[in-house]
Formats: sequence, structure tokens, C-alpha cells
Amino acid sequence: MSSSTAPEKNTGRLPWMIRALSVVERVGNALPHPFWLFWILAGILAVISAVLAGADSSVVSPKSGKEVHVQNLLSGEGVAMAMSTMVKNFASFPPMATIVVVIMGVAVSERTGFLSAVMRVSISRVPAGLVVFSVAFAGTVSHLASAAAYAILVPLGGMAFKAVGKSPILGIVVAYTSIASGYDASPIPTPNDTIFAGITTAAAHIVDENASVSPVSNWYFNIASSLLLALVITLVTTTILAKRDDLEEDDAATGATTTLHLSRLETRGLILASGTVVLLLAVVIAAVIPSGSPLRGDGGSLADSPFLDGIAALVGFLFMVGGMVYGRVLGVINAPKDIPPMMAEGVRQFAPTLVMFFAIAQFLQYFDWTHLGDVIAVGASQLLDQSNIPVTLIFLLVFALLSVVNVIITSGSAMWSIMAPVLVPMLMLLDVPADTTQAIFRIADSGSTSISPMSPYFVMALGFLQQYRKKAGIGTLAAYTLPLAICMTLAWVVLFFLWWWLGIPLGPGAPVK
Repeated sequence: MSSSTAPEKNTGRLPWMIRALSVVERVGNALPHPFWLFWILAGILAVISAVLAGADSSVVSPKSGKEVHVQNLLSGEGVAMAMSTMVKNFASFPPMATIVVVIMGVAVSERTGFLSAVMRVSISRVPAGLVVFSVAFAGTVSHLASAAAYAILVPLGGMAFKAVGKSPILGIVVAYTSIASGYDASPIPTPNDTIFAGITTAAAHIVDENASVSPVSNWYFNIASSLLLALVITLVTTTILAKRDDLEEDDAATGATTTLHLSRLETRGLILASGTVVLLLAVVIAAVIPSGSPLRGDGGSLADSPFLDGIAALVGFLFMVGGMVYGRVLGVINAPKDIPPMMAEGVRQFAPTLVMFFAIAQFLQYFDWTHLGDVIAVGASQLLDQSNIPVTLIFLLVFALLSVVNVIITSGSAMWSIMAPVLVPMLMLLDVPADTTQAIFRIADSGSTSISPMSPYFVMALGFLQQYRKKAGIGTLAAYTLPLAICMTLAWVVLFFLWWWLGIPLGPGAPVK
């Protein structure tokens, strides 16, 4: 990545956008780290709870049917609760244990090069006419590697386009936008699915203590979304972006140095590793198919079954096995003792998120204990119900709210932790399943990410772009990504409403209505 060239503002391009992005950048930079943000929110929550408790605010709880009063977090009882439950809150935070299990498996695949090999082969062996779709679809699948997807696929996108005679600048843009603005549309369950499901489940417990949202609750919707977004990217790129007159790279451009094509040894490792994963997956599916399978729930149900309860562990295991086989063939893994350090490194890189989880877990517990969630959810749902606002309009309002918040708070887990305790129970009281609210969040969490300078990956993508055009700045990248981000978001919203109107399940055991 070029570090000598400071990003220029390119005020000649889309000046209104540059001004808007500058405002977003200043506001976002003024926000504290998410860890401190949640403690600040907890302080605000405490003050509000004291005021409402003093006013004896209460509602009839949808969970118990009894009247509940707002409890004062600043009272002696509140302080005692906060002190005594701190460790328990963190230990029982829904996403924490499951995400660590998934991360350990993904880490083995990433560090042996298995994930990189999968991405490279997915975009290197396609006809020139399909390279745009191939890179775009690979972008939605690449979320398996979490944040590493940007470092792996974005430079490969530039190389893939250049290899077939297209602009590498366009390849960088397509790869980055497909990852950023399609981040929550992976057709294969990812670590993010586990995090979001845990947060949604915790929020749903405000209304129904038996509610459960699994990591695959939006799986069917995600599969359709990834295909749709790849098609939209292909259409917009070929009909609009490809016709721009500023796609030529600099004469002295360096580009990426990684080769697209796999060596004979890498190909052999990929075939053996992929074959092993597919074989294991087939065995699991065969074990789940019989109606009397022990992996099914009561009455042969898949909706509430050991299979779905353990889906996160299964995903982590498959990644680990694929990485182990690939690493063994390439000599990266020579003995079983080589594997635990890889898993530990994956968890170590995830440590900043675990630190943030500690603050989030406390905030959610305080929110639940004060009963502010009941008051806000019941009050807002009653107001919306009495006003006879169509549920589709409510969806649009929720989507708009989340989209605005996403531009400033680019961490999906942080944003959802703030918004889910209000939106999920509120919509549940309007007979909208928690899984459906989470699907709306996915769209809002992804759409504007590729144009937000608050995202650290925006700067990373700009660095890769500067390898082909040294004078590229924030405005350059934003101008390229804006048409894609807008069209992707609009198409995704339309898909959601079609899904809703047709009543198609969002995932296994997850009805949309």
C-alpha cells in the first residue's frame, strides 16, 4: 500500500459529497472508542432510569402480563446489581462463546492459506465476460474471512481485471464495494451471523424469554441477497462505471504482487481440502435428513434442534478441517502441535472485539434490569399501532434510522447492540419476528459502508487504489463506489419487501411474518 501519498480531497469531483463525507469524518472522529461509548450510554441510561423511576413510569410487560415499573440504576439496589452481575453478564453474553469457537476454526483456514486459495481460484478461472460477476460474488462469500477479506480480495480484484484486459482500478472498486456494501449478504454462515444472532436473541428476550435467533435465521435471504447484489454490481459496472474516462492506471503503477494462479501444490491442497469439507458436510446432511435423527428436535423439527443449536460449532469445525488438510499438503502444518497456535492467533486478533463485548454485555444487562426496554418498546409499538401506519412504512423508517447510524458507527456489532434492544421488541409487539428485524438491519449495516470514510477499510481500499493511481483521494474512491452502493441498497430493499409480501421463510425455522 502506498503510504507516501496523502489522500487528496479531489474537490473537482462530486464536491457536495466531499463536503458531506468531511462532516461525517469529523463527527465520527469526535466519537469515543466503542468500549467507552457503551459506558457513556450506560451513564445516560442510569440518569434516565432515575428520572422515570422517580415519576413512577410503568407499563404492562408483554413477557409476563404484569405491570412493571422502571427501576433506578442509581439506587442502592441498582449499584448492587451492576457490581454482582458484571462477570456473569460477560460470561453469558450470547455471541461471545460461539464466535470464539467459529473464529478458532476460521483462523486455521486463514493462516494456512486455504481461504486465500479459495478466493484466488474463484476469480482466476472464469471467462473474461464473467470476471465482474465473479469478483462481485466472491466479495459476498469472502466474509468467511471476516476483516481479512479486504486484505485478500481487494488487491486480487485489481489483478483479475487487469489479467483480462480491464481496468485494475475498476477491479479494486468492484471488489471493495462488494465486500463493504454487501457485508451481511454472505451465502455461507460467517462469524458475523453468530454475533448478530446473539445480540438479536438478547433483545428478543425483553418480550419473550424463550425467543431464539440462530446464526442461520437469515440464511435463505442471505443466499438470494448475495446473488442479487452480484448481479446489480455487474450491471452497474458494465453500463455505468466502465464507461468513465478516468479508468487508466498510472504509467509507473506497481499494483499487487500476489499471483492469481495457484501452483500445482496449492491446487492439489485445495482439491483435497475442499473434497474433505464437502464429504464431511455430506455426512452431516445425511445424518440430519431422517425424521427420527437425534440431530432433529421434537417431532422431527429442524427449527428447534441440536443441529441448529450447534451450527456455529459445525461451521468452525469445517473451516478447521479444511485448513488442516490444506496446510498439511503445503507443509504449513507438520504436526498437530502446529494447529493450536494458529487458533490462538485468531482469538488474539479478535481480542479487541471481546473487550468491546464486555462493555456491551453490561449495557444490555442494565437496559434489561431497568425495564426501559419494556417502556420504550411497548410505548412505541402502541403509538405505531394506534396511528395505523402500514408496517411497510415502519420498515422504511427503521431502515432509514439504521442507515444514518451506520454512517457514523461503522461497527455492525456496536450499532446493533445499541439499536436492537429497542427495535427488536418494538417490532415483535407489532407481530414482526426478531429474525425479520435483523434482516432489515443487515441491509442498513451494509449499504453505506463503502462510502463512509469512518470505515478503516475505506482507507485500506484507497491505499490499494493508489497503487494504480497515486493521486487518488477520498473523493476518487467515493465517486466510484457511490453508484454501486446506491443501486445495491435499493435493489436489496426491494428484495426484502418482495420476500415479506410473498411470506418466504428467511431461514430454517425463521418465518418472515
